[in-house]
Amino acid sequence: MHREELVAETAITLLVERGMRGLTHRAVDEAAGLPLGSTSNLARTRAALLALTLARLTALEEAYFAATPSPGPPGSLSAAGLADLMATLLYRRLTEDRRTALARYELALEATRRPDLRQVYDQAGRRFREVAAAVLAAAGSRDPERHGRQFVAFAEGVLFDAVAGAGGTPTQEALRSGMREVLHGMLAGPASGADPIGRA
Repeated sequence: MHREELVAETAITLLVERGMRGLTHRAVDEAAGLPLGSTSNLARTRAALLALTLARLTALEEAYFAATPSPGPPGSLSAAGLADLMATLLYRRLTEDRRTALARYELALEATRRPDLRQVYDQAGRRFREVAAAVLAAAGSRDPERHGRQFVAFAEGVLFDAVAGAGGTPTQEALRSGMREVLHGMLAGPASGADPIGRA
């Protein structure tokens, strides 16, 4: 593992175990077994360390969704197949690597107070929404951008409820049923109208 990856991975672990206050350059050096000052050489400021950590988190999350089919023309992707795939991916996130979700929630809250981190966080979010819009267009959505936002919001809500909320981890079958219901509403509903989650 390259030193940059080691620093970022250690920072993720510290966020999960100690929260935002426990993430310092010195703490990363000590936890990673690096000479003091090593983390500062890679990320001189706290903002740079947070950006490095978020970049690593984004890369890890993108790897989870690498199995998503490459978007094709409208109608080329089965809604049932997409629901099955997304349920499998979400279940893996919840059972195999909850730490990335926990660390991202820490960074999301910090981003509300740091405009520099907010910019990096929003850029990462746009990439996921663009992928969701393209996949939903391939599944036959007549309004893929709006549906992409809603689909990501649903998946994020499931993750948050299971990881940080009181919902617990749903079964893969429950996730599959939920995904199918959401997709049915999107793909069978009207092409325009008010956004149910509050955006035009």
